[in-house]
Amino acid sequence: MVLALHFVGDTLPTNAFEGAVVRVCNFGMFGVDLFFVLSGFLITGILFESREKARYFRTFYARRSLRIFPLYYAVLAAVFVAGAVVPALKGTALDTVRSEQAWAWLYGVNILDAIRGRYSFQYLDHFWSLAVEEHFYFFWPLVVWLCSRRALMWVSLGIVALSLAARMIGAEAGVAPIALYVLTPFRLDALCLGGFLAVWARGPGGLDAVRPRARWLGLAAAGTFAASYVYNHYSRVGWKALHELRASSFAVLFVVLIAAALAQGPTLLGRLFRSWAMRQLGKYSYGLYVFHHFVSYYCQTHRTEWVVAGWVGSHTLA
Repeated sequence: MVLALHFVGDTLPTNAFEGAVVRVCNFGMFGVDLFFVLSGFLITGILFESREKARYFRTFYARRSLRIFPLYYAVLAAVFVAGAVVPALKGTALDTVRSEQAWAWLYGVNILDAIRGRYSFQYLDHFWSLAVEEHFYFFWPLVVWLCSRRALMWVSLGIVALSLAARMIGAEAGVAPIALYVLTPFRLDALCLGGFLAVWARGPGGLDAVRPRARWLGLAAAGTFAASYVYNHYSRVGWKALHELRASSFAVLFVVLIAAALAQGPTLLGRLFRSWAMRQLGKYSYGLYVFHHFVSYYCQTHRTEWVVAGWVGSHTLA
């Protein structure tokens, strides 16, 4: 979804068909919500199942560090260290972000973006979501360790409500949209929805007990999304807060999707997500996410689709 947004959703349409494709691809921004729901689900499940074990915190942080830090900091080293001495890597865009590199090394890209009121890191703009993820890791293991299963479910739902309310109030109060989109407190609803599902599914009956209720939850979320979209589209008085409500509605739909994808037995969705191709995509998805924006940002800023259009004779095909 994010690739569709960055490679297609950011292009300039030249006809009605391209305009429709671009509008659809712009929904790829909700791929970040799916990423957060998935992460909250997986991380909370790992923490919940290991909280009685020795070295709970040490084991979690060691494994996360080995999974995330090598690639993240290798990319920063390539951009800020190698980029400073290799002539081919020098350029205005990299020189600009190099002066603010401390924010990236300390997982603060999202904070700088919110302060500036705009995306500030060019080729590294997408690292804001990795910053949110890392901030979540700082406090969530302690929450899981301290809470009983029932308490953790209520804490998760409470944070979901507070995060959504804060975004809706901030939107109506005139807070910069980018701050509402990238700052960690405003993105905890998706992470904690995933965490809620992880704990809910580990109760009596497991996922089999969750799915019937999840269907109704999905219908409610879809109805909320559709109603708010129709209201914003046709009403002359559009509430900015409803855009934030739609984002959380999408996150709830992703919770339902995960519950359905984990179904045992010969379901089409279950087979799809257990397939070899999808497992391979999942295995390398972190690397794909980290590297893709170097290409998509270049294509966007240099309008590469027009060069390709000259080769193939069609802007739509390009």
